[in-house]
Amino acid sequence: MLAAKKSGAATAADNKIKILFVTGNENKKKEVQQIMGEQFQVDSLAIDLPELQGEIDEISKEKCRIAIQNVLTDPKIAYKYGSEHVIVVEDTSLCFNALNGMPGPYIKWFLEKCGHEGLNKMLVEWEDDCCDDGCGCCGEVELDLNPKVIRGETTGDIVLPRSAEGPAFGWDPIFQPTGFTQTFAEMTKEQKNTISHRYKAFQALQAALLE
Repeated sequence: MLAAKKSGAATAADNKIKILFVTGNENKKKEVQQIMGEQFQVDSLAIDLPELQGEIDEISKEKCRIAIQNVLTDPKIAYKYGSEHVIVVEDTSLCFNALNGMPGPYIKWFLEKCGHEGLNKMLVEWEDDCCDDGCGCCGEVELDLNPKVIRGETTGDIVLPRSAEGPAFGWDPIFQPTGFTQTFAEMTKEQKNTISHRYKAFQALQAALLE
């Protein structure tokens, strides 16, 4: 069971539960801070983690183990983050029902090679264009290399890319969540952060840490 680390805090900032989110993506870090709320302090650290193969749970676990090992073996990182922070990694997948769950955790590379429209064309000949997206989060508290997987899933349809003004975030322009007429990219950050896979996963992490 995950449990928040406690420290002898003297300030409001010290009283917050500290999370080290291993990512170099500032957009993800901002989303997570917004989702977790004022009780949490979300710091981010860019670590060059390997692109692993396998199912999302195993990929997430192994990435978390590698992240922990990086923290433990770098004295400067360990001093700054290791003793008080819950270490968290994420691995996001986009699973097309018609393709038996592919591209799944390999969505980053499919998006890079095919683009938004290319991903949409992959489903043109199929009646079922529904998909699930998932976010695997591993929170590691005691640095014992035994991370816990916490998942969040949102269902939706793959559509032609649509987005509001501004840069698109990942595959948000082609994902229209079930029950909505907007893609993630057309929604406000506040709206997206109440229904997204990332929201559901980090809300579950929040609940585990506040138990």
